[in-house]
Amino acid sequence: RPLFWFGGENTQPTPDYGLSVANAPVYSNGGKTVTITMKGWKWSNGETVDANDVIFWLHMMSAEFANWAGGAPGGIPTNITSMAASSPNTLVLHLNKKYSSLWYTYNELAQITPMPMAWDVTKTGAAAGSGGCTKDSAADKWAKCKAVYGFLSSQAKDTSGYVSSPLWTVVDGPWKLSAFNTSGNDSFVPNPKYSGSPKPQISKFTEVPFTSDSAEYTALKTGSLDIGYVPPTDLPVKGPGSILPATNPLGSNFTLAPNYYWGFAYFQVNWKNPTAGPLFKQLYIRQALEYVDDQQGISKVAYRGYGYPTTGIAPAQPSNNQWLGSVQKENGGNGPYPFSISKAKSLLTSHGWVMQNGVMTCKTPAKCGAGIKAGQPLKFTMDYSTGQAFFTQEASVYKSDASQAGIGVSIVGQSFNTIIGEAIPTNPNWQAANYGLWIFSPGYAPTGEPLFQTGAGSNSGSYSDPKMDKLINTTETSSSIADYHTFANYAAQQLPFIYLPLTYPVQGVNAKLHGVKWNPLQTELPEYYYFTK
Repeated sequence: RPLFWFGGENTQPTPDYGLSVANAPVYSNGGKTVTITMKGWKWSNGETVDANDVIFWLHMMSAEFANWAGGAPGGIPTNITSMAASSPNTLVLHLNKKYSSLWYTYNELAQITPMPMAWDVTKTGAAAGSGGCTKDSAADKWAKCKAVYGFLSSQAKDTSGYVSSPLWTVVDGPWKLSAFNTSGNDSFVPNPKYSGSPKPQISKFTEVPFTSDSAEYTALKTGSLDIGYVPPTDLPVKGPGSILPATNPLGSNFTLAPNYYWGFAYFQVNWKNPTAGPLFKQLYIRQALEYVDDQQGISKVAYRGYGYPTTGIAPAQPSNNQWLGSVQKENGGNGPYPFSISKAKSLLTSHGWVMQNGVMTCKTPAKCGAGIKAGQPLKFTMDYSTGQAFFTQEASVYKSDASQAGIGVSIVGQSFNTIIGEAIPTNPNWQAANYGLWIFSPGYAPTGEPLFQTGAGSNSGSYSDPKMDKLINTTETSSSIADYHTFANYAAQQLPFIYLPLTYPVQGVNAKLHGVKWNPLQTELPEYYYFTK
């Protein structure tokens, strides 16, 4: 279990301290000191989930910061000047400056998952804690933590031993792994030593993988699944003002529910690509790329109405959330760049581009922008994630609309794993990548440090803007929602990513299965599930 569980019983993107292994953090010293009190829950091997388990995680973050996807310059753990367990169940963190308690809880402490002393080892059968990472220090260059990380990584590669491993069988949540394979077919059974509440009421919970949404839907219709996704292509077209279809394609044996994402959809562009990078660095070109994105049309055609525009970093749903700023609400919720082929063309021609053979071509380099040469066409390749039919349709619609403005987009379908493997900051060869969406997890306040900050771990396209960095830093220290809106409005206008419409999954649930709670953070709580006859 993470230190703090977000997205719990109340189905909101907020902390649920009842499901967390620690009580709510207490801030003092003007926000520079954080005291965390553990509840004294137990690991399945009898160890206590205590303050040292949190220190173990934080030390590992320090040692392997480059391997942490949520890592951001100046972020946790580098913003901690010292940490110590004042008692077995109490951890005190001293921070390098005053931070917003909301931001630090939602985006920094939310990243922590306590690890048992049984994992602080460098060989099989070693005594718990003998690896020394919990007591390691920067002065020693985290050598002990690196050794522990190396051992744990090697053990993680032995997937055949996940169910029986003396490492991975040490758990503190309500479930423990009972079956695993690398395709994703995983089963869990109750952990009888779980300290929290509620206790599981079903005897087994299985996650079933599918290579396509249509295959999953077939399994749902035939009763092979109790919970599953209904693709938009298999839903009746949604009427205006409604959330669910007027008729249930699964019949009375299933109930339907919307499952909004706490995030936004986008495609990333690679500022380091030698050919397309100079194009993407021009704000007016990014604006043109957003203008040719018919978010409402894609939502109607590809998503059959089960979608909505995302025009910035603040999630559009739930629609009453405090994070949405004024710019994202412009033009009826379509943001500052609503679909307009004519505005895209006008932007390009006013910056020195002319249409040649159906593609905009730079005629006046002084107007086109730095690094763009005379005769260079405005075209690029966008890889998109396959496996869901609507992604393919979305990519096709975007390509078609872009071509009307003279923007040449070559679309290439790739597996999700292939795209996230190639779309990394150190690879200059990719140009644009659409692998879906960003869900704020871990880090649940929709701020920009993991995505838009210079050098951030998930800033795959190497976007960099000093003003953006400054605004992001302000959101970390200010408790004012107005300061957040200043950042979010700038992010909507500057287009570090190209925002796309977001579909919300419609889930089918066996009518006899109860306690299923849909949360925009996509956290699953099968311990609440129970069947009726």
